[in-house]
Amino acid sequence: MPGTLDPALIDAFPRQRLLVIGDVMLDRFIWGSVSRISPEAPVPVVEVERESHFPGGAANVARNLTPFGPRVDLIGLVGPDPNGEMLRGDLRENRIGVDHLLEVPDFPTITKTRVVARQQQVVRIDHERRRYIPSPDLIEKVVAEFRSVAGDLDGVIIEDYGKGLIGQELVDSVRGIAREAGLVVTVDPNPRNPIAWNGVTTVKPNRAEAFHEAGIEDPRDGAHPLEDTALLETGRRLLEKWRSEHLLITLGEHGMLLFTAGSEGEPYHIPTRAKEVFDVSGAGDTAIAVFTLALCAGAGARVAAELSNQASGIVVGKLGTSPVEREELLEAVLASR
Repeated sequence: MPGTLDPALIDAFPRQRLLVIGDVMLDRFIWGSVSRISPEAPVPVVEVERESHFPGGAANVARNLTPFGPRVDLIGLVGPDPNGEMLRGDLRENRIGVDHLLEVPDFPTITKTRVVARQQQVVRIDHERRRYIPSPDLIEKVVAEFRSVAGDLDGVIIEDYGKGLIGQELVDSVRGIAREAGLVVTVDPNPRNPIAWNGVTTVKPNRAEAFHEAGIEDPRDGAHPLEDTALLETGRRLLEKWRSEHLLITLGEHGMLLFTAGSEGEPYHIPTRAKEVFDVSGAGDTAIAVFTLALCAGAGARVAAELSNQASGIVVGKLGTSPVEREELLEAVLASR
């Protein structure tokens, strides 16, 4: 890692206060076994053994912050339905503030139900209104919720899953309020939703999202990230397009690549730390959560990216969207020194 990691950095995590704003969801799992094929259709019959549910989407980003002890609040939309109540209960259990969630009468709580048998996903069932467009009055309410708490925050994460909440008007308002409050602002973008992110602290796309946003074809030729001319051009183009302080591109098994505005040196490459990969779901949520928390605690972007990469390497070794625990991250950091 660059320099020596000061344990006081992670000790400072509980003193931070962060807010996540974005598309909140409920992740439901039905776990079972398969021993026969249905006589009604050529599909497996899953005998249910147990069910579980967790915060998903932007709510999972918030969940990934809580093991480190900061104060975490969440702004998003839920519906007046049992799934919304279930999500609120899960958030409270994870010590995530729910006071700023907005219940919308015509909006079903976004729910992803996965049926899993023999550690393999059989099917996913989605409950949502595709591409819900919030009214101007609803956007004003979201902005008012953010304004009411911004003065007590250290940072805000904008998490866009492309479900409709995150639009240019909302982003412009949040960014302006955050700038006045001196907040760290990080973004997990969605390529289906073109947003001008100008002036935020960091935007964190994955490789596919970055190439899409830059309008460059991905050669995927296996080149090392620092020798991948298309990837390097993509990063430079996005820094110019978004005018953010940093751009962090996650590269899966190839780690991460950090670009910094105004830097005369090469982009900074962080190799992956994953030992075994069981499930990549939630890795991006972990990355943005730990990166932002480290920035808020005073880390430079390179140290924050290193910690984020360590955390992502841990979470892909777990099944499902389990967050990284503080002790796990500390152990991984110490082992890598």
